[in-house]
Amino acid sequence: MRRLNRKKTLSLVKELDAFPKVPESYVETSASGGTVSIIAFTAIAVLTVMEFFVYQNTWMKYEYEVDKDFSSKLRINVDITVAMRCQYVGADVLDLAETMVTSSSGLLYEPVIFDLSPQQRQWQRMLQLLQSRMQEEHTLQDVIFRSAIKNAITALPPREDSLLQPPDACRIHGYLYVNKVAGNFHITVGKAIPHPRGHAHLAALVSHETYNFSHRIDHLSFGELLPGIINTLDGTEKIATDHNQMFQYFITIVPTKLRTYRISSDTHQFAVTERERVIDHATGSHGVSGIFMKYDISSLMVTVTESHMPLWQFLVRLCGIIGGIFSTTGMLHGIAEFIVDLVCCRFKLGAYKPSSVPLQDGDLANHSFLITGNSTH
Repeated sequence: MRRLNRKKTLSLVKELDAFPKVPESYVETSASGGTVSIIAFTAIAVLTVMEFFVYQNTWMKYEYEVDKDFSSKLRINVDITVAMRCQYVGADVLDLAETMVTSSSGLLYEPVIFDLSPQQRQWQRMLQLLQSRMQEEHTLQDVIFRSAIKNAITALPPREDSLLQPPDACRIHGYLYVNKVAGNFHITVGKAIPHPRGHAHLAALVSHETYNFSHRIDHLSFGELLPGIINTLDGTEKIATDHNQMFQYFITIVPTKLRTYRISSDTHQFAVTERERVIDHATGSHGVSGIFMKYDISSLMVTVTESHMPLWQFLVRLCGIIGGIFSTTGMLHGIAEFIVDLVCCRFKLGAYKPSSVPLQDGDLANHSFLITGNSTH
């Protein structure tokens, strides 16, 4: 009984076989079939390699949500060189809550030469070229995000030549922690002093002839410092045409969470609008000479995640390529054989011509008799 049940089960399984085996004696090979097989295997190999490169590639996925973090501090990373002596300029931040953050909390004043050395000038030109290309091709930002490394060095290289002249400029670099509200980071004449109605700068002792707010922004970013990221104002250089000149930057900051396979960081992106004008009270152009960066923080937060094709999807696509090419080439080969057989063989050899049947003498007589009889009647 067990053997009978086993035989019935095996026979049932054999009937369900969707891949029947054809004996080799019934298989006929041809040169055309071998050519199509070579083409099919070549196409499979090429597409498999291309699909593997697609599997290795990653892309950046952007997601937007409301920023619910209002209690944390915002870090401002600064590296700006102003064409004035350090004792004549001061930098600080004043936010909408009338909270003043002075530069003594994290900024350093370093006397330098404003003109760059040849190596530094080459670095700045490369940075400006990248900035112009990023404005034209926005996908470069994704490449920069993927290649960002926390310990990468993208700052201005040190001078390779010796100082032959006394310093004529001041490099203000470092960081500040401010409230996460709109504010104004500015560099102007004189050191900042606290004031009951805000703040003030000791500018009375500085001559207007020494005013020169030509400046170079080597780095400006918000949030965690990521040297591998190129920010919007990096490499910017402005030359003042007048002693009393104001440079304004209106900045909109967008909190950004960067999640890649290399780093995970909470940083900020920003967009900027620039404006500059000469201070002339006689013509109604009022203000204070200096560099003013008015920033505001967006309520939306962007999460940038590096995504990768899963392994199962790669295997499914690979099976689709192999099966699709085999099926397609098999169908095309069958259609081509049918057309060649129809055109080249059957019509030329007369396969569809009407065949004439030879008649015997007796048959001819019978046919003649029938024709005669019909004609008589």
